[in-house]
Amino acid sequence: MKDLSNYRKSYDKSELLETTIPEDPINLFHKWFYELEEFGGSEEVNAMTVSTIGLDGFPKSRVVLLKKFFEEGFIFYTNYDSEKGKAIANNPNVCLSFFWHSMERQVIIKGIAEKTAPNISDNYFDSRPEGSKLGAIVSPQSEVIPSRVFLEDKLKVLEAAFGGKAIPRPVNWGGFLVRPFEVEFWQGRANRLHDRIRYKQEQDWTWKIERLSP
Repeated sequence: MKDLSNYRKSYDKSELLETTIPEDPINLFHKWFYELEEFGGSEEVNAMTVSTIGLDGFPKSRVVLLKKFFEEGFIFYTNYDSEKGKAIANNPNVCLSFFWHSMERQVIIKGIAEKTAPNISDNYFDSRPEGSKLGAIVSPQSEVIPSRVFLEDKLKVLEAAFGGKAIPRPVNWGGFLVRPFEVEFWQGRANRLHDRIRYKQEQDWTWKIERLSP
């Protein structure tokens, strides 16, 4: 047994106050994202955890990469036939979370996921390196396979088949747009009295701002 009781960290890098935040959570997210890019020292600022409710009734979380965010929400890409894709098709209620430890910050987003328009998925797929495009075709994501050689052999066949030709996007691969209705920002503070600010979307599409106890 490894006892972690004495693991301690003091949080003192910033603060999160109602007097200095925007009315819209996307604007605050953009500000934090920019600060991480410029000063945070994080290698993958866009790495996020996506949590879904699986077909077996259990929640499951995995790390994916955020590829776009704007006023409507947050976009990531995946195989629609994967475990997460099937889970979202069955229950579109998802949670996204970012943990930016270098700045002592977290963002937790509750939202409804929907497939992006085909042209949006096409445009992103076309921007990917050739190897990534072929990988998306080769991998029956989340399915049991006999070995790694199985994937490598399939990749060799596809590389020979396309040979510099345009690689089309598989119909079962594309984006999900998560439209947020609740966004919580967490800023580490001293003595475990952390700042937690929650934005909740109202029926008129404005955002109610509340402070939560840590």
